[in-house]
Amino acid sequence: MIRNDLRNIAIIAHVDHGKTTLVDAMLKQGGIFRSNQFVPNCVMDSNDLEKERGITILSKNTSAYYKDVKINIVDTPGHADFGGEVERVLKMINGVVLLVDAYEGPMPQTRFVLQKALEMNHKIIICINKIDKPDARCEEVLDEVYNLLLELNANEEQLYSPVVYCSGRTGTASLDPNVEGKDLEPLFETIINHINPPEGDENAPLQMLVSAIDYNDYVGRIAVGCIERGTIKQNQDIVVCNYFNNETYKSKVTNIYQISGLNKESVESATVGDIIRVSGTENITIGETICSLDKIEPLPFVKISEPTLQMSFLVNDSPFAGTEGKFVTSRHLRARLEKELLKDVSLRVEEKSSDEFIVSGRGEIHLSILIETMRREGYEFQIGTPKVINKVVDGVLCEPIENVEIDVPSNCVGSVMEEMGRRQGELIDMSPFNDRMKLKFKIPERGLLGYRNDFMTQTRGEGIMNMIFGGYEPLKGTIPKRPYGALVAFETGEAVTYGLFNAQGRGQLFITPGTKVYAGMVVGYSPKQDDIPVNVCKKKHVTNMRAAGSDEALTLETPKIMSLEECIEFISNDELLEVTPKSLRVRKVILDHAERMRIFAREHRNQDND
Repeated sequence: MIRNDLRNIAIIAHVDHGKTTLVDAMLKQGGIFRSNQFVPNCVMDSNDLEKERGITILSKNTSAYYKDVKINIVDTPGHADFGGEVERVLKMINGVVLLVDAYEGPMPQTRFVLQKALEMNHKIIICINKIDKPDARCEEVLDEVYNLLLELNANEEQLYSPVVYCSGRTGTASLDPNVEGKDLEPLFETIINHINPPEGDENAPLQMLVSAIDYNDYVGRIAVGCIERGTIKQNQDIVVCNYFNNETYKSKVTNIYQISGLNKESVESATVGDIIRVSGTENITIGETICSLDKIEPLPFVKISEPTLQMSFLVNDSPFAGTEGKFVTSRHLRARLEKELLKDVSLRVEEKSSDEFIVSGRGEIHLSILIETMRREGYEFQIGTPKVINKVVDGVLCEPIENVEIDVPSNCVGSVMEEMGRRQGELIDMSPFNDRMKLKFKIPERGLLGYRNDFMTQTRGEGIMNMIFGGYEPLKGTIPKRPYGALVAFETGEAVTYGLFNAQGRGQLFITPGTKVYAGMVVGYSPKQDDIPVNVCKKKHVTNMRAAGSDEALTLETPKIMSLEECIEFISNDELLEVTPKSLRVRKVILDHAERMRIFAREHRNQDND
């Protein structure tokens, strides 16, 4: 059976190339919204963090209709850190729309997602987006796309993919870059004519690969996938099996849902090619196959790339522990991380002790999104410094390498190249681009830790840095540590203007008057490499009436309020980051100043003896 009434596609692109905006336009013109209905921008980015950061983190599926054909659309993340999302959802579709910015052209994450689609032999539609930008260069960008397809060993059919020129913002498309489109009909027509419809036997025994897991407090785990074979019905008895270990167990389908537009609709049955959500199986997980009782045949699951970065998640034991969070115990922390494992196949969690968990992910952004999400849910915990995960290859210890593409103003090239050299970066390519320069480096992942903030300073906020995992190579040389020390609070109390005024001469402060601090908490940084204790709670002694108001004349410099990512990049090996729903506090692992000094002196003696 060929489902001519259905097409399953994914939209893949680099970050900020407009894929979510294009999906908005497709939904509006695909009969999903009423003509008078208010529709917010980027309706697919429903997660609060997605709206704030302007990126897609979680893949989602929706559907539009064109000439009685239902088009299931999967909107996928563009960040390589969320590659686990990309890899598994590509199993549910039959073709991809490759969206490329008409000015920027193919970027690192374009390569990453496209390579996954080509490996699965998916048909490609090349979509040059944002053609209404004044600096659009459609022909050059199309040549760059073809060069990329050649590099990635695309087959002949993929090389001769159709090309559509779009503006997601205005909701128009055209087959000619010089002819202005009126609506998205050329794109819809190309999808219908070029992407293969789902094909399979609706009367054969059921077979469906679970490509994603959702969770609902009322019904538990919900399996998401595309039916490869057969038909599924409500209250049907099924067998869940695993391709890798041949384990099987029986279960029952309680509810079946299909996505229509942005709504989830309950249906009594679904058949070949339908992307559905199934509840009723409590322990089902990603990569397992749902089969009928009479033919148990698991499907192979796409291999998810291994994590390259890990961090310690610890129960908060600071003097302020439990004052701001709702979930503070190791039991809460363990349960939340286990819940995340159900949905995120790229994540690994290892319990090091009753109060410490080692969490491994695909990169700083991947882990910081998890930390921020937990924080907003009311969790309170501490995290340690990020550490790369090395790997033994052919008997040689190797480390993860990143391919970095940097776009900077020409007058910033020198400082960026110098810093990348200090961090063991190797320049691969360098090419001018208008008044800017494109640089390509190969650099150890540990060399990028803590660099993003310095990079933005070096380029005065105008630099663009993108990276993609490049494999493993033997360990490179040493990389310099954080070039500055910490200003550490000497006593517990409340920061006052007088104490802060005296401390700001030592370096840059992180806090304002009235901030509660504790001994061992980092309140700023110093240009010197050594840590400096400061007493930000110190008040001026009042000796007469006039001196009581003298603090009013003291002028404080503007403190640096760090974001979560900046805090993660800042912390050193002897520090932790205390994360609560209300605060981010950098602190020393050992809070007592005298004890820290004793350990510091002991380590220096050992180094001298060596």
